[in-house]
Amino acid sequence: MQLIVDAFEPAFMQRALIGSLLAVVATSLVGTWVVLRGLAFLGDAIAHGVIPGIALAVLWGFSPIIGALAAAALMAGLVSVVSARTVIREDTGIGLLFVGMLSLGIVIVSKARSFTTEVTSLLFGDVLGVTRGDINGQFVAAAIVVIATVVLYRPFMALTFNAMKAQSLGMHPKATHLTLMLLLAVSIVASFQAVGTLLVFGLLVGPPATASLLTRRVPVMMITSMLFGAIAVVAGLTISFHAGTAGGATMAGLSVAGFFVVLLITEVTRHLSGRSARAALRHT
Repeated sequence: MQLIVDAFEPAFMQRALIGSLLAVVATSLVGTWVVLRGLAFLGDAIAHGVIPGIALAVLWGFSPIIGALAAAALMAGLVSVVSARTVIREDTGIGLLFVGMLSLGIVIVSKARSFTTEVTSLLFGDVLGVTRGDINGQFVAAAIVVIATVVLYRPFMALTFNAMKAQSLGMHPKATHLTLMLLLAVSIVASFQAVGTLLVFGLLVGPPATASLLTRRVPVMMITSMLFGAIAVVAGLTISFHAGTAGGATMAGLSVAGFFVVLLITEVTRHLSGRSARAALRHT
């Protein structure tokens, strides 16, 4: 416990903790729908798709948030166009745009004088450099995601489990899907400062996937995901502070490692329960 207290005594670590926890709120809510709908590849592609917008913002000196949102919206729109207007599979279109947007972003950043520094910050984040302004922006983004999740819960639920029924009930699944893509973009943009565009995927998928091993009720899954995400954040920042590791990578890595730990525990528990049940049957 003293290690945790020592780690969060500096003001910059407190800001890193607040920013990362706000990122967990946004990514857990949106990530739950992403996991349930099997959209992990799309989520990863959009996480990379924001890079050109952020790169232009860095190069031209305007807000990275604006650049990232514009790039994410463009990425989501292009995925929809390619899927609707061509005969290729959606995952192929996503893969093409994934590589294309990432390459474009790196090309743009290569024009910066401090290329290595800019690319490192862009891809892997700078959690220890989170400012009060970043936290304010993350708070707004998290609030948007929370409100949208509550207001659009039924359309999201219907789209996730039965899109045809959602259409018959007049819930406009295409518009709902587009809204979910925009919320996905918002959650990614709100998190890239803390963990970077490459590692945000760990928080977006890791905690919700872990929660899905324990429950199938969506609200419980969201809350459980936030809990696992918060554990990964606190543990990751503590390890980063004392061991000198990269904060964003440590948090993202722990969020993924948590999935395999819970998977192992559930499998062992299921195996032991099965053996107990079989033993009970033999004695009856």
